[in-house]
Order: sequence, then structure tokens, then C-alpha cells
Amino acid sequence: MAEEKKSESRSEPKMSDEKSRLKNIGIQVKAPDNAPKVSDRNDPFIGSVKLRGRVFVGIVTSDKMQKTATVEWPRRKFVKKYERFEVRKTRVKAHNPESVNAKVGDTVKIAESRPLSKTKNFVIIEIVKRHIG
Repeated sequence: MAEEKKSESRSEPKMSDEKSRLKNIGIQVKAPDNAPKVSDRNDPFIGSVKLRGRVFVGIVTSDKMQKTATVEWPRRKFVKKYERFEVRKTRVKAHNPESVNAKVGDTVKIAESRPLSKTKNFVIIEIVKRHIG
């Protein structure tokens, strides 16, 4: 009888909700609303990719590639000769999972991950602000 009680207490509560299969990625972001029909192994909420390293906020400039977006953000570089700053852009490729599905003009949060391809080392984890238009 004692063994039966132990096995009952170990069982996980059953959740049929779609949010239950989303996992904690370790960064405080809003979980995506729409779960993709096909599982994406490079989606940090559903797949097996782990996030580590730096987190940036930038604007999506291109989403023409399959499951990939180009994200850029400005930075300031000091020019010693003129004793002034110039504005430059950092531009990276990031994985755009179907659960997030960022479009051109959206302000997104990206996190570093292991190399996903030759040029992709980041994953879009949240849309901070949708582009209107």
C-alpha cells in the first residue's frame, strides 16, 4: 500500500495546454503565443538548442531567407583623429523560429547560441515591438 502511494505522488500532473510543452529558456521573455505545427529543433522553446552568451535588441532588416532573419543595431565608435563618435551598425543573422515569426521592421530580442550554420549564431527569442505597416 505504501508503494502505491509513492508511485501516485511521483506521477506528473497532466496538462493538455499548448504552453505546457514550452520549456524555460532561462531568460525572462514572454513565451510565444502560437505553437508551430512542425517541431523545430533550433527553436529554444520547443527544440534542443541552448542559449548562452550575450543578448541584444535590434531591428529586423530582412526575413527573405527560410527561418532566418538579419538583425541590426547601432553602435558608437570613437574616431581618435577627429575626437568624435561615428555611428556604425552591427548586422548578424539570427534563426527566426515559426513560433516567433518576426517580420521586417520588428524590434526583436536575440540571444547567442551554438553555431546553427556557417553564419548563424543567434536565435530570435522575443518580439519587443511589432512594426506597424
